[in-house]
Parts: sequence; structure tokens; C-alpha cells
Amino acid sequence: MKERYAARAAAVPVFAGKDTAVRIATKAIRVGQNPDPATGSIAVPVYQSVNFVFDDVGQPRGYEYSRSANPTRTALEECLASLEEAKHGLAFGSGMAAVDAVGSILRPGDHVVSAEHIYGGTFRLFEKVYVPRGVSFTYVDGTRAEAFAEALKPNTKMIWIETPANPLLQLVDVRAVGAIARKHGAALVADNTFPSPYFQRPLTQGADIVMHSTTKYVSGHSDVIGGAVLTNDDRLHEQLKFYQNAAGAVPGPWDCWLSLRGLKTLAVRMRQHAANAQAVAEFLAAHPKVRETIYPGLPSHPQHALARTQMDGFGAIVTFRLDGGREQVSRFVRALRIFLFAESLGGVESLVCHPTTMSHAVMTAQERERVGITEGTLRLSVGIEDIEDLLEDLAGALADC
Repeated sequence: MKERYAARAAAVPVFAGKDTAVRIATKAIRVGQNPDPATGSIAVPVYQSVNFVFDDVGQPRGYEYSRSANPTRTALEECLASLEEAKHGLAFGSGMAAVDAVGSILRPGDHVVSAEHIYGGTFRLFEKVYVPRGVSFTYVDGTRAEAFAEALKPNTKMIWIETPANPLLQLVDVRAVGAIARKHGAALVADNTFPSPYFQRPLTQGADIVMHSTTKYVSGHSDVIGGAVLTNDDRLHEQLKFYQNAAGAVPGPWDCWLSLRGLKTLAVRMRQHAANAQAVAEFLAAHPKVRETIYPGLPSHPQHALARTQMDGFGAIVTFRLDGGREQVSRFVRALRIFLFAESLGGVESLVCHPTTMSHAVMTAQERERVGITEGTLRLSVGIEDIEDLLEDLAGALADC
């Protein structure tokens, strides 16, 4: 049996995605995911092993211990790197573990300029973990590229951006801020979770590091937690790879396999997500009970023109405001039948989030007010259900609130 598998291995086709001019939908299905040479299995195996045998003293066969590296994780890392047009990809146990890995390159006395519109969990990590360690932060209006330049200090080592931002969908001009970072010698880090690599690839626009919560659109089915960091910089990769192994916040092989399975439908999911989100945004923008609708695909969005040049699509997050505050929000979410009132985003099902009490609850009321998150703000993660059902659900809930 073993000899038969070995003889067949040479006949298994190998797809060298990094060396082949294929497009993103093909990369998501094939890069890092060649048929198993031992059996011909189309699906990447789940290498549910802690350790791997050595051939001799000091001679591992390529893998030694799954915290350091695992074949299923390697497949995911290679695929994600190809999608972001990166040389290097590293997978982590969660999006916040990925953020922390990026933060590991900072030292006491370093300074970071961050866009003020970022995920609440990232803000919490910065303020509650890194500030006590001696790292300082300045938060600026990310829609003004010059604001980053104005906030630079001699000890600024990093610029952090999230575009579109959570939850109010402000955009950062990646190329403009990238030029500022390069001139100063700071690393530009972009959280690319909301658009996914299907709609935006910041490394091609001047970012040095891209991070993802792969829990969201990369995996796409609300069934696995994960994160990723991608870069083209060899030195940064070595630092991040060392931390990944030393700290050990890595995903297990089953989680990596689930993310790989989700990636195979990234292109078709994102196209449907965006089409549904556009229809939802246009519906809400015309509704008399909705005070404001925020979506980069609407011409009313202040940075609609930037979105058209920087992104290949407008994503699946739609944010809107009701006038009645928390009581009206409560009536609205209780009336929904298809949209689910839950944390997170990026799955195939449609979700509604109240940032004040959910994604950005860690911020004080004053901090939320400063960045524009009101009691009446709601964030929709528009799924891929039938659009007519989604619109009817929203219409009914708005009528009841």
C-alpha cells in the first residue's frame, strides 16, 4: 500500500500559484491546496498531530511540533499570502492574537499614530495592555491623511489604520498614508478585515503589514475563530514568525482546515454580500425613519470617490442611525425575523449589531461620542440570503419601531 501511494505521488499535479498568473478566485481555491501527494486527496488533510518524526538526529522531515508549524496551517498561510499579494503569511488563533503579534514589534518608549476609528477590541488592547507597557498612542481623524503626518513624533514606530473602519465605515487613503509612513520610517499596518482581500489589498498600496480577523469574511461561516498577518518585508516577517512560535497563539489544524474551506467560496460570497449590501443601503437611505445611512457604495458617502479607486467593491457592512436612541433600537431588533441580533460579522447570515453595547462597549461614553458612535447607531453585516427577504425584514422592523 505504501509503495503504491509513493508511485502515485509523482503523478499528482502541482499548482504553483505564486508563479502563475491566476486571479483571486482561483488562488482562493488552489494556492497551498494541491492534492495530497500520498493519496491524491483533493481536500487538504487535517494534520491533527502535535509532533512529527525525525529521520535522524537534527534531521526533521520539515515539521517538528505543531505550535511551530503544521502542514494544514502552512496551506492556509500560503493561500492567504497569495490573496493579499504577500510573500509571507502567518495564521493566529484569533484576530486579536494577530493584532497582538503586530504589536509585539513595539518596545517601551515607542509611539503609534492610530486612526481614531478602529475596532473596540483593538482600542482596548492598545489602551489597557500596551499603554501600561510604555507604548504611547495618538488617535487622529483617519479621513485626513495629513493628520497622520501632523501627529508623528521622533519615536513613532507604527501607523495603524482600519479601512473601512468599524463601525462608521470611514476610509483611510492607504497610498497617501503609506507615503507618510515611508518618509518617516514607520511601519504602516492596515486592518483589512472588512473588505477582505477580494475587495482590497493594502500591501499593493503602500502598507507594510496587513492583518485580518479571519473569523469574518475569510472563513465566512461563523464557525471558527482565527487571525492572520501578511507582509512582504522579510525582516518584519522574521520578527512576527518568532513571536508566533514563542507566544504560541496559533490556530489548531481543524480551525485552519475550516478557514481553507471557507476561502474556496470567498469570491462568490463577497460578490453576493456586496450586491445585497448595496440594495440594503439604498433601501435604508430612502426610508423616512432612518436618519443617516453609511455605506461606501452610496454616492452620499463622503469618501465614495476614494472607495471607487482604492477598493474593487464596497463590502457588506451597512451602518445606519435611528433617532429614538436605545429604546427605538430595542424595538427594531426585537421585530427582526431574518437579521440576527448578535456579535461579529462576515458570515453568510445577516446580523445586526449595536456598537454602543457590543463591539465598542469597551469605550467610554465620551470616547464613543468623540468618534460619532451614538445610541441610535446600528451596524448591519449583510449576508447572502435572498435580498427580497432581507428588505422585507428591515421594512417590517422599521414599521414596528
